[in-house]
Amino acid sequence: MKRKVEEEFEGEKHSMWSHGEHWLRGEFIGQGSFGSVFLATPKKRRRGEFSRMVNLPAVMAVKSAKVSASESIEHEAEVLFEIKGCPFVIERFGEETTTTDKGYKVYNLLLEFASGGTLDGLVQKSNGLGLPEYDVRRYTRSILEGIRHIHKCDYVHCDLKPDNILLVPTTTTTTTTARCGATASFVAKIADFGLAKKTKDNYSGWRGTPRYLSPEALFDNKQDQSCDIWALGCIVFEMLTGNSPWDLKPGCDLDNSVDVTVFDHLRTSKIPAGMSDVARDFLESCLAMRSCERPTAERLLSHPFVEPPQPSKAGHAKLKVVNSSLGYAYGVSCFKLKADYSASTATVPRIHPLPVLQIPAGH
Repeated sequence: MKRKVEEEFEGEKHSMWSHGEHWLRGEFIGQGSFGSVFLATPKKRRRGEFSRMVNLPAVMAVKSAKVSASESIEHEAEVLFEIKGCPFVIERFGEETTTTDKGYKVYNLLLEFASGGTLDGLVQKSNGLGLPEYDVRRYTRSILEGIRHIHKCDYVHCDLKPDNILLVPTTTTTTTTARCGATASFVAKIADFGLAKKTKDNYSGWRGTPRYLSPEALFDNKQDQSCDIWALGCIVFEMLTGNSPWDLKPGCDLDNSVDVTVFDHLRTSKIPAGMSDVARDFLESCLAMRSCERPTAERLLSHPFVEPPQPSKAGHAKLKVVNSSLGYAYGVSCFKLKADYSASTATVPRIHPLPVLQIPAGH
């Protein structure tokens, strides 16, 4: 009987799902294991009318699920409330329980709408070539800022992946565009906190998506903040190359079959030789096999790979000039970078498949 009720609920037309007290449910835009996602807009308030949801944006996203199956979304709401205040984490605007025309109770979580879609969608559009390194650096810094904030709030995200990084438009103005007005760009924000946990909480099994989980998470069920750094390395690899860091054999499904041999593939992952030295060093740092050798998010924000770009007199963002050996210490390990970047470099070419290098295993 319960199964029949659930099927009836899922099969009910989305147009029949009710609006909230202070917002209107709009177009259905996505479906996930947690429930459904809709666009939402705020209702016009009558003069003098009180509203516990104030300053709602013109467009929002609302995650909805039957109350009996809303544990994940409710947990996400709690986490977002505790870590609020970071511009690199998707914003939470409120929550409300509504009732469908057939009497089903629905839990709704109002969130910031990301019109740029997901980072995964952007990478897929590169057709396996990856994103320009300049863009990767910019997105990586945003993600790192979000991770640092999450970790400072004593949480581990546990499910960082391109699908859970949303692109939100931001308005910027440069010297060259000032005369023509503002230009739209996107900032990367971390979303989907349904699996997030307190740093010291332990569970009987790992949580998250296998292809982004660290060795200790998969085989020892140990997920601390260093696991998020490993996942970041996988994300950066995908942004730079357009492909997963896993060099798996045809027919091998990492999400359904995991054993220790998969990490042999990771240690011989193909890193294009055309990748910059700082990008390669950043990846090696995040993907250290031993968790104790991975830098913290705070430490990584000082890495040359994510240094904020220095604007030129012409108004274009350029990479910071580095003409000397750079020492970058990570507590238990230290790498030396030797790079020579030309100050006249205005753009960074796309990464194409080239001869390979190896990511060494941690020692």
